[in-house]
Amino acid sequence: MKKEIENSELLQILSFIWSQSRRQQLPLGIFIVMCLNLAIAPVVYAASDGLLERRSAWAIGILGCVTMAIVIYLLVVVFQPERF
Repeated sequence: MKKEIENSELLQILSFIWSQSRRQQLPLGIFIVMCLNLAIAPVVYAASDGLLERRSAWAIGILGCVTMAIVIYLLVVVFQPERF
């Protein structure tokens, strides 16, 4: 039998990984964006009705994630300028 990980254990694991990777947040961020793109790319590919290649759908998904990250960053900079 497989032992299922409870939500609290998963949160503890994620918080441990995040606390240990303070110096290396860029690789962790890239990993999270790629995992998020696993959900976004098939949606983009399906919405294009086969007009796009799979690689193009992945590129559009990553571009959308980067765009959202920039928008969130700029909103933080605008509303909390004293931090920067």
